[in-house]
Amino acid sequence: MTFGRTMWAVVCALLIVGVVIFIFNLIFLVGMVSGISSAGKGETVAVRNNTFLTVDLAKPFNERSPNGLMTFMGESQSQGLCDVVNAITAAADDSHVKGILLRNGAVAGLSWGSAEELREALLRFHESGKPIVAYGDSYSQSGYYLSSVADRICVHPSGMIDLRGIGSQVMYYKDLLDKLDVKMQLFRPESCSYKSAGEVYTMNHMSEANREQIKVYINSIWDHVAHGLSQSRHLSVADINRLADNLQACLPQDALSAGVVDTLCFEADVKRLLRDQYGAKHLLSASKYFKQLPASQAKEAVAVVYAEGNVLDGSGNGMETAVYGRDIVHALDAAAKDDNVKAIVMRVNSPGGAVTASESMTAAVLRAKEKKPVVVSMSDLAASAGYEISCNATCIVAQPTTITGSIGVFATLPNVGGLLKHKLGLAVDTAQTNRNSTGLSVLQPLSPAAMAMLTRNVEDFYVTFVDRVATGRGLRHSYVDSIARGRVWTGRDALQNGLVDTLGGLQLAIRIAADAAGLDEYRVAEYPKEKDTWSQLMSLTGKEDDEDSRLSAVDKVKLAWQARQRRAALPEPLGRVERELLNFCNAEGLQARLPYVVISE
Repeated sequence: MTFGRTMWAVVCALLIVGVVIFIFNLIFLVGMVSGISSAGKGETVAVRNNTFLTVDLAKPFNERSPNGLMTFMGESQSQGLCDVVNAITAAADDSHVKGILLRNGAVAGLSWGSAEELREALLRFHESGKPIVAYGDSYSQSGYYLSSVADRICVHPSGMIDLRGIGSQVMYYKDLLDKLDVKMQLFRPESCSYKSAGEVYTMNHMSEANREQIKVYINSIWDHVAHGLSQSRHLSVADINRLADNLQACLPQDALSAGVVDTLCFEADVKRLLRDQYGAKHLLSASKYFKQLPASQAKEAVAVVYAEGNVLDGSGNGMETAVYGRDIVHALDAAAKDDNVKAIVMRVNSPGGAVTASESMTAAVLRAKEKKPVVVSMSDLAASAGYEISCNATCIVAQPTTITGSIGVFATLPNVGGLLKHKLGLAVDTAQTNRNSTGLSVLQPLSPAAMAMLTRNVEDFYVTFVDRVATGRGLRHSYVDSIARGRVWTGRDALQNGLVDTLGGLQLAIRIAADAAGLDEYRVAEYPKEKDTWSQLMSLTGKEDDEDSRLSAVDKVKLAWQARQRRAALPEPLGRVERELLNFCNAEGLQARLPYVVISE
């Protein structure tokens, strides 16, 4: 009896615990879906007379506004760059909007490409005669470059302006791997001396080729920025460089004396200025303003396919921003088959990644191009695999500060045998059916046959890559090879060497696509189509190509959220190390991507 009662008690306890866990997960799931749905719907606003739009330059920008699971994963503070640009464009003709306030802050959320896109929109807005005012407790360098178009630049009396030129830092992992007794084996084409992504695992300093290309492209970006600042602030380029060299415009009073800013004041003073001088009675964020803009009712459309993030195989689950090959292929095929879509713009913001996904997307671009014009709009990055998927487009539009090119490929394979044996005391022995059954094992050095095969693999794909560019751009193979070799170019330099067709942003690319299709009236249709929150959750249940189907959708969201929170809490450069190592661990097969480069903003 005692045993039976004990067993019954244990069973009841397990049932109760199971029910409690189920209820907790159900409450978590319902709350999450409800919260995400509410966040996705946004707030309905009425634009009142005498409104100033506000653009927060300290918040991060994505190409599209986050929705669904992305809002739950901590992306709710992100802004859609294209949404903000469209809001600025619409505000120029809206009599309710009297001007724009640019808010700057210490956290740099603005890349050079995004700054250029917004700056073009603000310059067009300026043609309406409406004022632009900038204020910040501090200014990042890219934020100041954008804010330089303002009629008045205000800074907190105890703030700071980051004006010091552009520097690039590459983090190397060889010494760390040596301490762990891990040997990294790198394969790249013999001629690809500029393809430096794999060098971070095999060297502890910049190669001369990498140093050369970095100097060229950061000087190209800075030259463009310095000339933009010179025109907007009526300072000579020499003065801009002198101030940057000596850090003579970083402190507020110095910046005021140098003509870098116009006013030292507090935020309350700026609000009073907007009210008294410009008649502003209301402030409204550009993101909220965009949500109330009426959608076009035109039947014919230009499709915009967003390809943002690292290039990966497979499909996404809505919890991260990446260029998933299967999703982009499906989007391009769907847009090509839609009779209402008359032209396609592919918006690329990617440092590259998996070669297999890149090849699949390139084939999809070629299929789509057979039916209708395909125009590429390059954002911050369109390099390596990001350039391959672009090079066969009808037309390529890039920003002067876009990082592109990097036409090359590499493969890496670690040998962790030393780590296991010497650091962890784990021995490995082998039995095999054929001479190279374990030839690609990470537990031992590569066999000569494996090394020869991998070498041939990277060499063959490099030839294929160069051929694709030569065909797509109408250039000789020998010429493409001379400007390829893994070398990185800015959009401005890429225009000179024939890798892109013209300089500009997404709106220019859309106009080019519409003109190519003979469209006067059209709407913009966004791809890949965004799934609702419930569909995103169902994609996590392990029904399709899921290696961990034992985890419930709720468990997966929890784990992903915890990982994101952990990464967000890491200080730089530790967060950078984790991101780079995650990229390496997730990499499979051949890779066509940029090294992790930090450019000071």
